[in-house]
Amino acid sequence: MPVKVVVGAQWGDEGKGKIVDILTKDADIVARYQGGHNAGHTVVVNDKQFILHLIPSGILHPGKKCIIGNGVAVEPSALINEISELEKNGINVNDNLFISKRSHLIMPYHKLLDMSMENVKGGKKIGTTGRGIGPAYTDKAGRLGIYVVDLFDKKIFREKLELNLSYKNFIIKNLFNSKGFNVDDIFNEYMGYSEKIGRYVTDTKVMIRDAIQKGERVLCEGAQGTMLDVDHGTYPYVTSSNTTAGGACTGLGIPPQKIDEVIGVAKAYTTRVGEGPFPTELKGKEGGLLREEGGEYGATTGRPRRCGWFDAVVVKYAGWINGMKTMAITKMDVLDKFEKIYICTEYKYKGKSYTEMPEEIDVVENCEPVYKKMNGWMKNTVGITDFKLLSDNARRYIDEISKLVRADITIISTGKRREETIIRN
Repeated sequence: MPVKVVVGAQWGDEGKGKIVDILTKDADIVARYQGGHNAGHTVVVNDKQFILHLIPSGILHPGKKCIIGNGVAVEPSALINEISELEKNGINVNDNLFISKRSHLIMPYHKLLDMSMENVKGGKKIGTTGRGIGPAYTDKAGRLGIYVVDLFDKKIFREKLELNLSYKNFIIKNLFNSKGFNVDDIFNEYMGYSEKIGRYVTDTKVMIRDAIQKGERVLCEGAQGTMLDVDHGTYPYVTSSNTTAGGACTGLGIPPQKIDEVIGVAKAYTTRVGEGPFPTELKGKEGGLLREEGGEYGATTGRPRRCGWFDAVVVKYAGWINGMKTMAITKMDVLDKFEKIYICTEYKYKGKSYTEMPEEIDVVENCEPVYKKMNGWMKNTVGITDFKLLSDNARRYIDEISKLVRADITIISTGKRREETIIRN
């Protein structure tokens, strides 16, 4: 199919990097459509681990064109470091990476504002990574953003920079009691970046349009997950962009009718990083076991992830919002040591049952999950590549999830490596 979109069906960290890596072999272009370098896609190839923050996972496949779309917020120094790290490991980036002219730049003042605003929220912190992504998207919506292409017109870049600093410095000094920024310092720093990334910058919308019209296959990847979408997630504990499938249209310039398939990705359990509601969170021994068995620490920040049972209410909701007909389930092997496994099928709040995702954040924060108990399989599933070789209980678990979330599960990850995967149908 010409255009496929891979989306996270939970709160991010679902293992999209590995799924995109697997699907890339059948793609000509892999395109990232939103988020910033707060994302971390981990892929293991030949026992070598790669953690990608901005560049699509497809870069690990020779000859695949990789696009950073207009919906992505780009921190130039982070991008340059990522390119350098890939090249050190023998990955050809120069001929395969393309950056949209209309991607927005993350500036030094965005990072300071990010942390400063988080600090004044006290007990209402969002749990941001402090990398400036939110304030960069704030400027984008406020029509104060600076494009990547502006780097190549010194006059325009300086005018926009001066306009931003004229009031950003006022806020930084007077509200947060911090030292402001110097125009010349930022100007000179970013002019240096322009020399290093200029070769990659192009009109990616035209590039994608021409590819689709020629029948080439485009694989779109997002960062984070559905429940962190700024419109459809657990607001305000969300990211600042559209992580859902609709973000692929706006973040890459692809008409909706050109998208042929949306593939959702969910862990066999649930995790969340940062603050915000998490109905199935396990704070005791079982949660700790999930964290240790799954290596649940942020690929970007190293922060320990909150862990809990699979939440079918969340994933069913993600299925509708994204139009998911097929799904990938990752980290199946992490559940190998659990004698009993639970799936949340609904929420209870003040005597009322919710089988659909509540709109009210208070309900999600204070509800009680209702579980379906299933028998675990207590057998090693690492490396299994045939669904029939899974134990009866493991197959029942997959089938139950499929029924509850109303999507066919066509990919099951049974380990970190690319080849440790079950492909069905």
